Amino acid sequence: MNGLIPAATLALALVIAQTASAQTAGATTATGPGVAAAAQTIEAEATITGIDKATRTIKLKGPKGDSMSMVAPPEMQNFDKLKVGDKVVAKYAEALVVELKKGGGQPLGMTESGGAATAKPGETPAAGAARQVKVVGNVVKLDDTTQTVTLKGAHRTVEMQVRDPEQFKLIKVGDQIQATYTEAVAIAVEPKSAKK
Repeated sequence: MNGLIPAATLALALVIAQTASAQTAGATTATGPGVAAAAQTIEAEATITGIDKATRTIKLKGPKGDSMSMVAPPEMQNFDKLKVGDKVVAKYAEALVVELKKGGGQPLGMTESGGAATAKPGETPAAGAARQVKVVGNVVKLDDTTQTVTLKGAHRTVEMQVRDPEQFKLIKVGDQIQATYTEAVAIAVEPKSAKK
C-alpha cells in the first residue's frame, strides 16, 4: 500500500460524508503557546444496492437517495461476504496541528507515514487506513504589520498569516514551524442481524 490510504476507501468516506448526510460530525480547535490544532470526525452510512464481484465494484445509496459506486480495495478481505442490502458505515477523522519549534534544528521537508488494517478471514468485511504527513519549514521573515510569517521549506517558500497576536509574538526568525496532518478512515459492514 506504500503508506497511502487506498483511493477508493478515502473516496467512499468523503462521498458518503458529503452526499449522504453525515449521521454524526464533530469539529474541535485548540491553541496553546506555540501550538494550534483543529480536528473533525464524521460518521455516515450507506446501503449496498449492487455488487459486481468480477470488478469488485460496489454500488451504494445514502439515506438521502444519493448513489455512487466504488471499487473495494484489496485490503478489504471477505469481499465475497458482501450482500445487496448490507449497510456500510464509514468513519473519517482528520486533524491538523501546527507547532512552533524554537531555535530550529529539524530537517526541512515532508515525511509521510501510514498503515492499513482489515478484517480477518471469516469476520464481517471491514477495512481501515491511516496516514500522517509532517512538513517542517524555517522562519525566514516576519512582518509585524500584517502578522505574516515567511516559511522556507526544502522546495518552496510560503507566507502564513498568524491571526492570534499572542502567538505571533512567540515566533522569531530562525525558529521552525512544523505542521502535522493526520487522517484516518474505517469502513465496516453491519451484519444483517444488526439492522432494525
